[in-house]
Amino acid sequence: MTLPTILTVDDDRTVLAAVQADLRERYAERYRIVAAGSGEEGLEVLRELRLRDDPVALVLADQRMPGMTGVQLLREAAALHPESKRALLTAYADTEAAIAAINEAGADHYLLKPWHPPEERLYPVLDDLLETWRPPPMVADLRLIGHRWSAGSRAARQFLARNLVPYRWVDIERGTDGAELLALAGVDASELPVAVLGDGTALVQPDLVALAEAVGLRVHAQRATYDLVVVGAGPAGLAAGVYGASEGLSTLVVDQTAAGGQAGTSSRIENYLGFPAGLSGADLTMRARQQASRFGAEILVPQQAVSLTRADPYRIVGFADGSEVTASAVVIAAGVDYRTLDVPGAAELTSAGIYYAAGRAEALDHEGGQVYVVGGGNSAGQAAMYLSAFAKQVTLLVRDAGLDATMSRYLIDQLEHTDNVTLRYATSVTECKGTDHLEALTISTADGTVETVPADGLFVFIGMAPRTDWIDDLVARDTAGFVLTGTEVGVRPQGWNAPRPPLQLETNVPGVFVAGDIHAGSMKRVASAVGEGAMAVRCVHEHLATL
Repeated sequence: MTLPTILTVDDDRTVLAAVQADLRERYAERYRIVAAGSGEEGLEVLRELRLRDDPVALVLADQRMPGMTGVQLLREAAALHPESKRALLTAYADTEAAIAAINEAGADHYLLKPWHPPEERLYPVLDDLLETWRPPPMVADLRLIGHRWSAGSRAARQFLARNLVPYRWVDIERGTDGAELLALAGVDASELPVAVLGDGTALVQPDLVALAEAVGLRVHAQRATYDLVVVGAGPAGLAAGVYGASEGLSTLVVDQTAAGGQAGTSSRIENYLGFPAGLSGADLTMRARQQASRFGAEILVPQQAVSLTRADPYRIVGFADGSEVTASAVVIAAGVDYRTLDVPGAAELTSAGIYYAAGRAEALDHEGGQVYVVGGGNSAGQAAMYLSAFAKQVTLLVRDAGLDATMSRYLIDQLEHTDNVTLRYATSVTECKGTDHLEALTISTADGTVETVPADGLFVFIGMAPRTDWIDDLVARDTAGFVLTGTEVGVRPQGWNAPRPPLQLETNVPGVFVAGDIHAGSMKRVASAVGEGAMAVRCVHEHLATL
């Protein structure tokens, strides 16, 4: 098997030799170390590796090279090997070059010369980049056969992708592989989707639990009782899992779909503290999940909490499969769902051209197409930017007259400077048209103009509704359904039996806390969700001390 390549590029031969020596010292057993003496030479190496279909894990390029700068080379590397990690090497704090590397070339980091000692200034950065680099699987043992407009196929693809499970998608409409596999498995084409495992076992129309068990995900709790049960594995839930487990609490984290929550679907989070180059939701999720697991937290996916019962001094969490666990404290970080588009045709075409997330599967299905994004928040802006790398044209439809009040400035600037993105203000979708998939949209403007436009895909981000239906009768909520905590529920709410008032993130039920987007007044930002997850665990300790 060919080792993945680490390419280092510098026109100073002495520096190049030193970098190459340090890289070989640390990484030679797992990676092929290749050096190039100029940007042009480095580009030729990248082209040759692309032609051979060899994976490139990391490109480390000096900025100030004659002919082709490091930023220019990293931009070419992003086009040839989009899965690679990319870092810029600068002789001093060249802020403009670093910003250009991040914004123009999608660089993941920049390093300053001199980098010695490498154990302190080089290896920690590269270790982190390489640990989060995931090579595209050349051949996946799992093959998923389906129809791209099928809701079942869409659900299975999203589940596998969000849980970082490698698989090969076989579209029954494209090529003959799908028909051949179905014939060998003895399955009719009307029974899609079908998952074919590495040992040849065929799972016909599997539900997500069966699919999760087949690929080795944990779906059942290992214990009957826990110190802490966290419902929801978005940034807030994963943070609660990390802090709970690291501080000695037996901790269970459950999520009905996948770790990461809404943030896990984001193509790039650029305003998260400590990551100047930004990071994808998938990277953040993988890091947090690994961290929680390393500290001993159990993570169950998919597992849906359907009930919460008070049995003082404990709380009982019931799951969709009929099982239940007992907890001394519960943190609810179940997050939110995007509101659905309520216009004619939208419900019938959901998953057949209309989506409420923008992942890689959806983007690839609409490569080269005309797609529309509805919404004015950061989620809509991030989706539009991500889709612009695949679609021929992306049109963002915004109900309001502008974006300044609802979207971060950096995203607005990116959208306005992306050639294949169009912003249309004071515009709404009034009808979705198509037979078995979306074909056109009817849109109207504030001045009464109505037009029908061809559309291959519609991505909807029009507000959020909290996932609180399963705790309706237990916790206090505001008029929009978000959970109230602390002083908002009063000093001694009805049924309160703790020898203290409710803590900052505690609901009207002692020992039941909330964190993240489900919390009334939350900021709807990843950093604030992580902070609330950590704060909730601190509150859990205070609660446990009073039992």
